[in-house]
Amino acid sequence: MNVLLLGSGGREHALAWKLSQSTKLSKLFIAPGNAGTSKHGENVNLSINNFTEIQQFCESNNTKLIIVGPEDPLVNGVADFFENTNIKVIGPKKDGALLEGSKEFSKKFMQKHNIPTAGYFSVSKNNLDEGIAFLKTLKAPYVLKADGLAAGKGVLILDDLNDAILELSEMLNGKFGEASSLVVIEEFLDGIELSTFVLTDGISYKILPEAKDYKRIGEGDTGLNTGGMGAISPVPFATEEFKKKVEEKVVIPTIEGLKKDKINYKGFIFIGLMKIGDEPYVIEYNVRMGDPETEVVIPRIKSDILDLFIGVAENNLSEKTIELSEDYATTVMLVSGGYPEDYQKNKHITGIEDNPNSLVFHAGTKLENKKILTNGGRVISVTSFGNSIESALEKSFATAKKINFEGKYFRTDIGKDLLNL
Repeated sequence: MNVLLLGSGGREHALAWKLSQSTKLSKLFIAPGNAGTSKHGENVNLSINNFTEIQQFCESNNTKLIIVGPEDPLVNGVADFFENTNIKVIGPKKDGALLEGSKEFSKKFMQKHNIPTAGYFSVSKNNLDEGIAFLKTLKAPYVLKADGLAAGKGVLILDDLNDAILELSEMLNGKFGEASSLVVIEEFLDGIELSTFVLTDGISYKILPEAKDYKRIGEGDTGLNTGGMGAISPVPFATEEFKKKVEEKVVIPTIEGLKKDKINYKGFIFIGLMKIGDEPYVIEYNVRMGDPETEVVIPRIKSDILDLFIGVAENNLSEKTIELSEDYATTVMLVSGGYPEDYQKNKHITGIEDNPNSLVFHAGTKLENKKILTNGGRVISVTSFGNSIESALEKSFATAKKINFEGKYFRTDIGKDLLNL
């Protein structure tokens, strides 16, 4: 089978690496891809939101399956566009993509289907006074979320009530553009975060390995939020008993809720969780795999991933088996100096080759004149396996030190908080 993978980050490199191992794969195309994905298939210069162009390419290249990496094309309706063609899409249609595309929609969905989550109130310019009154009923810190997609920057957590009221007004006045014309105020949940990943054909589902990621730029979870500085899987505090609760209280009600609401959902569901005591609460849904979580979750899947995707496309996922590695996988992200604020591109990367103890996934890279250059804030994700978190991290950090480019930075404390659990 010929397959087209949409996206250009570390998530897509990990998926391309895994897809390339499938016995069912004839040819893999990645649009637009990066310097790393080109080793596993053919990078093609397509816009991920130009669906007509994508269709013409698929028809010209006998490509019957599209796997969508990022959320944008899903929220914009790529699955709807191909609904009446013979090209299948791994990813939900617009109605399902609202789980990520609208914070208010996802909160209403959780409330309707009795899925545990934080209390909330939705605010627009029309009911700002009510929003401020709701804020005053809460204890600090105060959580404000732009309703729409804001490139990962639309969530604010503030310790001071007056700051929260000021930021609420600024968000409604366009701080995050159209995305924050509606703001969801949430009760703050105090616990420990992790994520669960589900693949579904709309009827049945498979639960993938869980992961914990590290969002802050600085050591000890300090500084600005980023797209993710590293991830660990499995998560030691996610016991079998806790994972059973997640399945019974979150996963099953989510899948059944989609069915009840007549949303024919095909693809990944990323469930961001907060563990409070021994209970799971949903922070958010994403409608695709996370990054850098993909770089630890996908390598732990032993099964043929294309076979699983075909099961989604053909509505027979229940007949497929999924086998997982019991080893720990750790990934450490190498980022450009200055990230997540201003940073420079086009820095020459060395030391990428000959790293037998790790998988080196490209995120923000490009190939120019046979040189691999930086092309983003998050540049390289280094994933390693071990029979303990310590042994896997040791390999990831050793490889991270070998790879160099001007301004390179990575956190040296990824996973350290899990070592004594």
